[in-house]
Amino acid sequence: MAIFLTEQSKVLVQGMTGAEGMKHTRRMLAAGTDVVGGVNPRKAGTTVDLDGRRIPVFGTVREAVAATGADVTVVFVPPAFAKAAVLEAVDARVGLAVVITEGVPVHDTVAFQAYARTHGGTTRIIGPNCPGLTSPGRSNAGIIPADIAPEPGRIGLVSKSGTLTYQLMYELREYGFSSAVGIGGDPVVGTTHIDCLSAFEADPDTELIVMIGEIGGDAEERAADHIAAHITKPVIAYVAGFTAPEGKTMGHAGAIVSGSSGTAEGKRKALEAAGVEVGSTPTETAALVVARLAAADTRTHN
Repeated sequence: MAIFLTEQSKVLVQGMTGAEGMKHTRRMLAAGTDVVGGVNPRKAGTTVDLDGRRIPVFGTVREAVAATGADVTVVFVPPAFAKAAVLEAVDARVGLAVVITEGVPVHDTVAFQAYARTHGGTTRIIGPNCPGLTSPGRSNAGIIPADIAPEPGRIGLVSKSGTLTYQLMYELREYGFSSAVGIGGDPVVGTTHIDCLSAFEADPDTELIVMIGEIGGDAEERAADHIAAHITKPVIAYVAGFTAPEGKTMGHAGAIVSGSSGTAEGKRKALEAAGVEVGSTPTETAALVVARLAAADTRTHN
């Protein structure tokens, strides 16, 4: 199985006809994603030929859903238009909206999250400022390179960082992933560590969960509390930013340390108190995963 995205998912791309949208739509198609349409009001009624497959372009998300049965949309529109794009997807009752766009104003994110909750609660939002998600061998929605870890497997991954998603997937490619979800590093995101942890806990094909966090905020501490109370599967974690200077914003808009709040060491302690093994580097984290899977295999064979 997989979480949120499967081989049955029918995917729209809002902003497909732009440069980034075209590039990554090609990559999604190559990964086996069922891309059923694009959305661009100025090019409605046209089609786009992508590597021999003709993809129709619709004027609105509602029209695209009615024509194709799409249940996922990937948003590649500029930041100024991201809020309107997500609201349109919510109004069309799309089940999953993956917002790749970087630089979305926080108040816009808050607004479209609130809108999604109060208008049916049927649209899960991932992002913004995220690489999307992939269920290897099934579907890929976003910008995660499908060839990093192309085979399905036993590990579920949830990460704030796009590049660390790629690194951990590459280092653990021999073991494969049920799904890997990049939730984004902005101060407000639609889908959280806790949401993904719960989904992986319920997924029978996920044996072990890898969680990647970073300095700033308290998302990892809240995830630690959730793990202690609700997660029975092993969790291995990495927190980016052990060498970050206090008071400096590091990369993501949400990654700022103030005093003792949001430090990597504080997050490590909270996670370890919940029974989570925490690596000091991505490579050490991957080694912890390999060791835990090997131990599980030994117990099974004995």
